[in-house]
Amino acid sequence: MRSRLRTTFWMVLLAVLFVWVGGLLGGLEGALLAFAVTLVVNFVAYFASDKIVLARYRAREVGPQDQPRLHRIVSRLAEKAGLPMPRVYLVPEKTPNAFATGRNPKHAAVAATVGILEQLDDDELEGVMAHELAHVKNRDTLTSTIAATLAGALAMAAQAARFGYRGSRTRSNPLVFLLLIVGAPLAALLIRLLISRIREYAADRDGAALSGRPLSLADALRKISRSAVPMGRGNTADAQMFTVNPFTGGLQALFSTHPPLEERIQRLQDLSRQALPA
Repeated sequence: MRSRLRTTFWMVLLAVLFVWVGGLLGGLEGALLAFAVTLVVNFVAYFASDKIVLARYRAREVGPQDQPRLHRIVSRLAEKAGLPMPRVYLVPEKTPNAFATGRNPKHAAVAATVGILEQLDDDELEGVMAHELAHVKNRDTLTSTIAATLAGALAMAAQAARFGYRGSRTRSNPLVFLLLIVGAPLAALLIRLLISRIREYAADRDGAALSGRPLSLADALRKISRSAVPMGRGNTADAQMFTVNPFTGGLQALFSTHPPLEERIQRLQDLSRQALPA
């Protein structure tokens, strides 16, 4: 509940920032146009996200005959969580990782890489898949889409002001103009990243409750993070989908969609000490 309230707070703040930028532009017309454009783009992506992402990583749907171990774990967890059985995919990557996609629980898919199946034992794999199903149950794809829409609209509005949007009243005040074209988009990006991190903590907690094994998820996070095998393909825009960010280094470390790994592990260890019920 607390993480949901925090997410709502930051989403509202993002919306308020959007309205403020619209006012600086001399009216909401330009900002609303930017919002409409990004809304269309992001919601098209929202409804087609599973197909786009699965194709990008060359994921192949598998059944109980193809991957009995993975399918059995996902099926058991989905039943325990009260979720429809998601489609299960295998990603031909040696990098150990997993992700969930789909616009809602009825249209969900979970994917695991070849590497994660090779490196994790059953308890660790169950912890990871429980984390991904927690994202599905919490509808985090929708939350991410809304945050991306607002942040994208702010970026477009800032660009409009930068290139001389005629309705803008900010050019006479250099400080306000600088805040509009630099500060607002940066603040929107940071809020979006913060929302993503909150949802990761929530998925860790809810996934640990679902599997009943917080320490197994903690062990899995350690193994995944220590892998020296880079992701062979993909897009950094997908980073928030994965259990652990596979695109690390450089600015990715600064603007990470995931909380610090040490903090995630510490929280899972705290959950274990509290004797979290299965």
